[in-house]
Amino acid sequence: RKTMSRVNTISIGLLVVGVLTNIGYAESGKDQFNLFNPTPREMMREMSTDRPDKTESAYTVDAGHYQMEASLVDYTYDHRQSIQSDERSDNFSVAPINLKVGLFNNMDLQLMINPYLNERSRGDGDSERKTGFGDIQNRLKINLWGNDGGQTAFAIMPFIKYPTNTHDLANDAIESGIILPLAVALPGDWKMGVMTEFDFNQNDQENDYTEYINSITFGHQIVGDLGGYVEFFSSFNDEEDSDWVGTVDLGLTYGLSDDFQLDGGVNIGVTNSADDFNPFLGCSIRY
Repeated sequence: RKTMSRVNTISIGLLVVGVLTNIGYAESGKDQFNLFNPTPREMMREMSTDRPDKTESAYTVDAGHYQMEASLVDYTYDHRQSIQSDERSDNFSVAPINLKVGLFNNMDLQLMINPYLNERSRGDGDSERKTGFGDIQNRLKINLWGNDGGQTAFAIMPFIKYPTNTHDLANDAIESGIILPLAVALPGDWKMGVMTEFDFNQNDQENDYTEYINSITFGHQIVGDLGGYVEFFSSFNDEEDSDWVGTVDLGLTYGLSDDFQLDGGVNIGVTNSADDFNPFLGCSIRY
């Protein structure tokens, strides 16, 4: 199966990259730290999260430390109207969470869980509601440069999705992909993040296709520990008659401490195929 072949290719490539990046450990003076020999508190870098924007961070969790990133409330609404139909959908998830652990100075392992999904669709006089457990995803982030300093940082993030969903909330295929996030420090204390992602998916007819995702985000501190960001997100795939998905995303972050951050925002669809809006509230905590 093509999907498993891609998974195997990613796994082999991951081992090669992991060996090669070991060479750069000593440059930061933190090469001796790992899961069982944690980085001392005074040597830890500033906490960086993969939320609340869709553009993933290029920075990893320090070796031997843990990070939890979760949505408290995540709601999505979409209204699609055409000559043939008038469809509306309301979806919300409860406590989707990303659990991270630092394996080495430039590598962390992530486990993403969706414990409860509620999806309701209405159209042409019919209504359907599905609730249950979602899929689980494993991700491995490897920072190639800039983790502990510099104007830029870059990482690779291969991932595998396992079909653990109940009540047909998603497909039954093992799917995989790779994420390539880049962080850039701009003048005036602005920060930019750029991401390219390739998802190797399977449709309802069990045919493989590739989804191409790109995003760019700009962030800045507003006042004190309150920060904000604006982002543009784009997605399309190589299936026949597929539509382009585009959103403009806005959000705020507030750091209560060096290890605890609150966030909130809204993702707004700017193409017909995108969800109309997706408000959310969440938090991140590091141990």
